[in-house]
Amino acid sequence: MANGPSPGRTRVADRTWPWGKQTRGLFMSHASTVAVLGAGALGAAMAMRLGDTGHEVRLWNRTQERARSVAEHTAGVTAVRAVGDAVSGASVVVTVLRDGDAVTQVMSDAIGRLDDDAVWVQASTVGPRYAGALAGLARDHGVAYLDAPVSGSTAPARQGKLVWLVAGAEDVLTRARPLLDDLGSSVLHVGTKVEGSAVKLVVNAWMAASTVAMSDVLALCDALGVDHATFVRVLEAGPLAMPYELQKVGVMDDASYAPGFAVQLALKDIELAAAAATPSPLLQAVRDRLEATVAAGHDNDDLAAVDYLRRPPS
Repeated sequence: MANGPSPGRTRVADRTWPWGKQTRGLFMSHASTVAVLGAGALGAAMAMRLGDTGHEVRLWNRTQERARSVAEHTAGVTAVRAVGDAVSGASVVVTVLRDGDAVTQVMSDAIGRLDDDAVWVQASTVGPRYAGALAGLARDHGVAYLDAPVSGSTAPARQGKLVWLVAGAEDVLTRARPLLDDLGSSVLHVGTKVEGSAVKLVVNAWMAASTVAMSDVLALCDALGVDHATFVRVLEAGPLAMPYELQKVGVMDDASYAPGFAVQLALKDIELAAAAATPSPLLQAVRDRLEATVAAGHDNDDLAAVDYLRRPPS
């Protein structure tokens, strides 16, 4: 847009709240207008990172207060009331919504408002079946589409260290690449259809299984009188170290389950995997553990909360 508010002023328009701040003069050469649909933990972190790196971000969320809160504290991010207004004129539209039903509902309403040259980056974890249906929706409307979930949660998103698992046409990836690079440390092109969603389920199954395993091994340490610090030191000295799980040791020992990747989301992804392929005995055990953790009231806590069984109530 040629005309806009100067730095430090807030944008006021029919389609925005007055608290959506815009910062001009800071845009990098690859800066673009981006619509981020979904202001949950990951979507909010992506929007903030994109605002920090010079993009003009329009943030939409069904619960409007979430988008407003992000826009209040982040230069370059505007909270937008109507999803159609968010996507109209955006060069890239990123969907970061809870599940396939949510993405389908939102984009069925909004897709007709996308510009002819816009790229839809579908970053929600929806599984291959939904990803294929969403690709069909894009194809029916002539919209360039990338099946592009990420490995990583809020902290890597805020730091620009996500790992993108991208499937789609090479030329479409090239168009979206500057934005993906601002959000991620790696952009992995894993296929041309919906392979990204398949890889994401595999990665998240590994993450959930390894977290349950870490909790159970800590229980074994307790039974054998092995100090947890000694256990960690041994892992760090050799090839068995897994940084994500080593970090979980301290979180589990402190019973500090501040939201990172929520248990309910891990369960959703395991169930998506089970719908695509019969779960092995191991993955069924992981699924059972996640269900028990949700039933115990830890649905919104970090995945480390699967350790609650090891720690009797105080």
